[in-house]
Order: sequence, then C-alpha cells, then structure tokens
Amino acid sequence: MPEALTYKIADSVAEERGIHRLNHRTFAGEIPQHAANPQGLLVDRFHAENTYAVCLDGDEVVGMVCGRTARPFSLDGKLAGLDGHLPPGRKPVEVRLLAVDPRYRRGTILPRLLAMIAEHFAARGCDLAVLSGTTRALEMYRRMGCVPFGPLTGEPGAQFQPMYLTIEDGRRQSWTGLSGAAGQAENLLPGPVSVAPEVAAAFARPPAYHRSPEHQAVVDALHRRLAEFVHARHAQLLLGSGTVANDAVAAQLRLLDRPGVVLAYGEFGERLADHAARAGLDHEVLAGPWGAPLDWPAIERAVSALPAGGWLWTVHCETSTGQLLDLARLTGLCAAAGVRLCVDAISSVGTVPVDLSGAYLATGASGKALGGYPGLSMVFLRELPRPSPGSIPRYLDLGCYAEAGGIAYTQSSNLVAALDTAMTVTDWPDRYARLARAAAWLDARLRRLGLAVVAAREEAAPGVVTIALPGSLPAAEVGVRLERAGYLLAYQSGYLRERNWLQISLMGRWTWPALRGLVAALAGATGRTF
Repeated sequence: MPEALTYKIADSVAEERGIHRLNHRTFAGEIPQHAANPQGLLVDRFHAENTYAVCLDGDEVVGMVCGRTARPFSLDGKLAGLDGHLPPGRKPVEVRLLAVDPRYRRGTILPRLLAMIAEHFAARGCDLAVLSGTTRALEMYRRMGCVPFGPLTGEPGAQFQPMYLTIEDGRRQSWTGLSGAAGQAENLLPGPVSVAPEVAAAFARPPAYHRSPEHQAVVDALHRRLAEFVHARHAQLLLGSGTVANDAVAAQLRLLDRPGVVLAYGEFGERLADHAARAGLDHEVLAGPWGAPLDWPAIERAVSALPAGGWLWTVHCETSTGQLLDLARLTGLCAAAGVRLCVDAISSVGTVPVDLSGAYLATGASGKALGGYPGLSMVFLRELPRPSPGSIPRYLDLGCYAEAGGIAYTQSSNLVAALDTAMTVTDWPDRYARLARAAAWLDARLRRLGLAVVAAREEAAPGVVTIALPGSLPAAEVGVRLERAGYLLAYQSGYLRERNWLQISLMGRWTWPALRGLVAALAGATGRTF
C-alpha cells in the first residue's frame, strides 16, 4: 500500500477515464451487472449528473463513489413507490458506484470516500442517502448503519439490496465525520456489542406506555419467542443487567429450602457463588483453576450427595476464560439425580444453540450475543411461581411478574423493541455456523502467533477468546495499541487486569476483513510473526 493516496472530488478528463475503467472492472468484471467490452470502459448512464469522490494512487483511480440528487433515481426505475420506503421530510441523495480496487481493500479508502461524498452533499442540504448494495457485502453496509428495505433488485449473480442511511445514523457510525481517520473502531467487546441499524432504529422510536395493550402484546410475543429460542417453557423479562436476573434466581432457590452446589471455574462462576452466599443459600462451591477442564468425578459425587429437590448452579459460557461447559452432560447428570439445574446462559444464548429444556431456572441478557442494547435481562423458567411477599425483595419476586402478566413494574419499550428487532433480523443458523468457523480460525491463528489461549480447544466457546499475555507484555499497553489500530478489546475489568489477560469477543457484529486485520494488528502489537 502506498504511503500517500490522494482523495478529491473528480474534476478532470483523466480522472473521468479512470472512473470508467474502474467502473468496468468492478461492475462488468467482478460483479456481472453489465456486459464487458473490449475497451474496458463503462460509462454510467447518469455520468453527466454524477459527482464523484475518488481515491488516486498517482494518476490511477483506485477507489470511487458518486452521488446524484436529480430524480428519477436509478432505484426509482427498479422499485415502484420508492418514497414510500423512505423516512418522510428528508432531502435524499442517491449514492452509487462504490468501488475499490481489490489491491487496496484492506486500507481506509472506503470510509474516507464515503466521508467525502457525505460531506459534499450534506453541505448542499441532503440528509438521507439512498443506495443499492451488492448482496455480497450486506454485512458491511449494515455496519455502516444502512437500513435495508424492499425486495432485491438485479439478476441472480448480481443482486442488490435497496437501503437508506440517515445523516444521524451515518454520523453515529463515524464515517461521515472522518478527517483522515480510519472510522469507528471495531467493537470486539463482550458487551455492549455493536447493534444492527434496524435495532438502532427500533430503539429510537418514541417510548410507549408500558401498561398499554400494544406494549403488552409485544412483550407477550417476545416472551414466547425467547422461551422457544432456548426450548424453555417460560421466559420473563426484567429491567436490569444479568446480575439482577441471577439475584432473582437466587431468591427462588431460597424458597426451596434445599442445599445446592455452585460450580466456579472462572469469574462468573465465582459471582454465582457470591449470589448464593448473599441470599443465604445452603450450598457447596466446587471450584477449579480458571479455564481448567471440569472435575467430573467431583461434580458427580457432589450431585449424588444432594437430596432430591436440591440444585446445581453453573455458568454455561464462562466469559472470563472463554470456556464453554458441557451443558448436555450437566443436564443429564442432574436429571438422573433428581436435582434442579440452574444455568447462567448470559454469554452463551445467541452464540451457540442452547437447550434449556432440562433447566429449572436460567438467565440471559439483551446486550450480548442476542444483539440488543444492554438494560434487559431475562429468566427462563420451568414453571411460573407464585408471589412470595415477606420472603423475596419485591423487584426480584418472579411470582409478582407472573401474576402481573409479565409487566410488574415500569419497563422500557425502547429496549424491548430493540431486542425484539434483534431477534427478528438475525439469521440464527447462519450466525451459529459463521461463529463456529470464525472461532476455530481465530483460535488457530492466535496459537500460531505463540499466544496462550486460556480455554482448551475442545472446550472453547465461539463467542469469546481470552489470551494470557506474558508479564513482559502488559495487556493494558497491548489493548491501547490495538485501540489506536482500530480494535476495541476487553482488558479493563479487574479480573483481566489481575491476570494480564486480553479478550476478543465475537458476540456482536463483525466481518472477516475485521478479524483478519485484528490478527495482523495483534501480531504487530505483541511483536509476533506468523
């Protein structure tokens, strides 16, 4: 990649010819939208009305995008009633012909071109971009903040998704306000995660009264969807983090008046033990080295020693270490012994298919792999409890929620709408498959760099990877270097700082180019080579 590239609004005959060349290479060669020709030039039919932002390597046009405000748009001819799909009261510009030479696609050309064309038309009063993106790059467009609408256009092999982007969402995604920066950092944190544009749009709607029939219907449907998602009988939303949901579980366990066992193989298992202690539960803690394989003989002995109706409480995905516990084996073990299984599934729901049909109680949260905003948690239940006044703090009494039809107290319709939308727009089987492939690829690359991955390969969770750095490489320093390179990783939590650990999370939205770039940046930040 050259040290210096030039970005400008095209204004010369030579630049126009370079535009026609890149247009032909991209939309007649790479994407067969148009027929190829011997001249290797493709002149857009709206060329005389287009304004182009270009990237030049010397005299060669290596990247371009254009905008045009004259109607009808190109998309008007492909989609009837275009304005009916767009937010009202806006001045639109159609953004087209986004193309970057394959040799330059790992740099910052794309966001800088978009920033330039956005600034050009924003200065002329435009506040909405209308575009059609190739289906080969839909995730990239979603990450930019684009909202899809309407049916696909084009022909098989060259299909396009109509989309729009408001100036507010564009600025929120940081690509319209760039001045030489690479754009918004890649969010590879375990929470809060980056959300889809549709989720952001749902969250931005005016709040609804939480006692209204309309909101009740949305909540009822979401409860059913969440329960079916993990094969549970019931689900209950709570306003608060996963810690609130786990406190609610502890309160229910106290009503059983039975002893139990807590598994603690990491930070969040230890937090479950703390929940149990604070609730005054009669329990034993089975602890092991963080990230170590479970001591199954010890677990089997502890479960068999419990009376019928006792309980076992475990984390499914131990976020601190990146370890995924064998939930199916624990479920079978508890069922055979007549022991109630309780599961913290906060970091596993949404990263792997989760079957909680054998769980007595389990917890989840909105702001991790489910793709919503933080602020909602959920408890999955085998049976709906009755209220227990005098025994459980009011807000934690799941019986109060069941008696009130799921909305016992004030609830955020914005958070509910965002979570409901996230559940709807995600292709879950595809997500699970992509995560599994990406996790295996990332694990192999990290180990190839000589970095110590905490979780063993056979127990590694696809949603989070924890790296134990040597003392000579402070995780905080490496994390800051990666932030400067455009990647947000977790290293600030107390338990990570104590152990000099660094975490990469795939719970949110990510792309393959981002992961490849991360590995290269991590190699540079740690002084490693492939």
